[in-house]
Amino acid sequence: MVDLERIKAETAAYCRVLDENATLRHHFRGTDEEGGLWYFEAVPDRGELIAVKQAELTTAGRLHRYSWEHLEDEHGFLTDQAIEPEEDLLETIPAEEFQRVWTR
Repeated sequence: MVDLERIKAETAAYCRVLDENATLRHHFRGTDEEGGLWYFEAVPDRGELIAVKQAELTTAGRLHRYSWEHLEDEHGFLTDQAIEPEEDLLETIPAEEFQRVWTR
């Protein structure tokens, strides 16, 4: 039997350590099929870029934010897949743009 609460706690702890100890951060923006915007703050870990913060700005103007402090809700969740900018068709953006959306 899978212990989902344990997995969620381990994921939150992992993301928190990455977020709090990051010395290098990358910021990306992408668009989904409906025209919503996705924003990611990712840090390197073992040769991959791991999302530590993620925001979705829907076409209706609703903002959903995910991080180690809020992994998931009824709308979505912090991605558990490594960020691959070229494959995921993500555009690199300045940290300031990410922060404007994140703190909105």
